Amino acid sequence: MPSVTLVGERMAKKGLEFIYMGPSSNCKNCKLKTACFNLKKGRSYRITGIREKRHSCNLHDGGVRVVEVEELPIIAFIDKNSKEGSKVKIDTMNCRHLDCEYFDICHSPLLQSNKEYSVIKIIEPVECIDGRELVKAEISDS
Repeated sequence: MPSVTLVGERMAKKGLEFIYMGPSSNCKNCKLKTACFNLKKGRSYRITGIREKRHSCNLHDGGVRVVEVEELPIIAFIDKNSKEGSKVKIDTMNCRHLDCEYFDICHSPLLQSNKEYSVIKIIEPVECIDGRELVKAEISDS
């Protein structure tokens, strides 16, 4: 079921993906802050629907728009021996291959080092340039 939140008018495009960075201190006295602050800090979302309702906003030039969003799964590379349903801790990758196609996933801002995650789904094996034996997986922090 989608969540309803507010985003800047210019961001209100179906299919747009964003990371919610948390509440802004500029919004502490706003009557709409509960609608803006109802997402999980540091998680990725995709806009799935745009509603007609608009509001003025002191932070967003052009105001904000009511949108429906879905939380996206966390994708990470984990040890190849990990199993669906198991718990894993993500270690920070010490990788210097900036041109690697997987660099952004290995260094995702969504992942916290030494935090425990549940493995939801193993997606596919990954060929790591550094020779690490990894699989691409969907994980959850809840």
